[in-house]
Amino acid sequence: MTADPADRPVESAPRDTYTHGHHESVLRSHTWRTVENSAAYLVPHLFDGASVLDVGCGPGTITVDLARRVPAGRVLGVDASADVVAQAAGLAESSGVTNAEFRTGDAYALDLPDDSVDIVHAHQVLQHLSRPVDALREWRRVLRPGGVLAVRDVDYGGVIWNPVSAGLTRWLELYHDVHRWNGGEPDAGRHLTSWVRAAGFDDIAATGSVWVFATALEREWWGGSWAVRATESQFAAHAVEAGHSHPDELQRIAQAWRDWAADRDGWLLMPHGEIIARG
Repeated sequence: MTADPADRPVESAPRDTYTHGHHESVLRSHTWRTVENSAAYLVPHLFDGASVLDVGCGPGTITVDLARRVPAGRVLGVDASADVVAQAAGLAESSGVTNAEFRTGDAYALDLPDDSVDIVHAHQVLQHLSRPVDALREWRRVLRPGGVLAVRDVDYGGVIWNPVSAGLTRWLELYHDVHRWNGGEPDAGRHLTSWVRAAGFDDIAATGSVWVFATALEREWWGGSWAVRATESQFAAHAVEAGHSHPDELQRIAQAWRDWAADRDGWLLMPHGEIIARG
């Protein structure tokens, strides 16, 4: 029987590395994200004047969208990468959004006082952390009493596609291997409830939603992004470094993504777990 990652000893994960890195192909996929397609479950809990912390904000598209929805509030985006923080700040400035701020920071040790924010949001973050429960405890620390935690993560164990593709089947196997080699949990969606409870939250509402890529434009965007990621991003470098793959196989996986994108019957679904919890 496989142990729940929430029960792993803190020292069990040898790495704490972002699997995708910040290659242009990765950031291109992240900039597609909005509140509507990636954080709709949080919308009923937003209120004007709220102070919102967006952990792992990436290039800031969700953060800026959140700021627009709480115009009298303040939104702080935090990310470990100074380059993407600069990109996010540029997006806010070019969009005319003045109530969003961006800083580099550590998900395990936030530079914020206790009980200082109304909402903590994290999208696709916990899956990449070797100590997700420790991070959640830190996020709980900065939440005001009664504040809202909102976390959403994909569950790669539930990804399905059409048509059948040996190349994409191998991609999914390899993705699990590389992600876990980096200390993360690619099937994070199913573990969110247990992780959040282990961090000390009791008032927990669990839901789920999916991304579907089916139109020609969606397939070209997602499949094209992964065709590049498979050979040029940190995912590719990690796959080779870990001994899980080699450049020839990665080229075949990239071609499988291009073939899928070109197929008029191509369809792919990615399930996500979502949690709203009260501090």
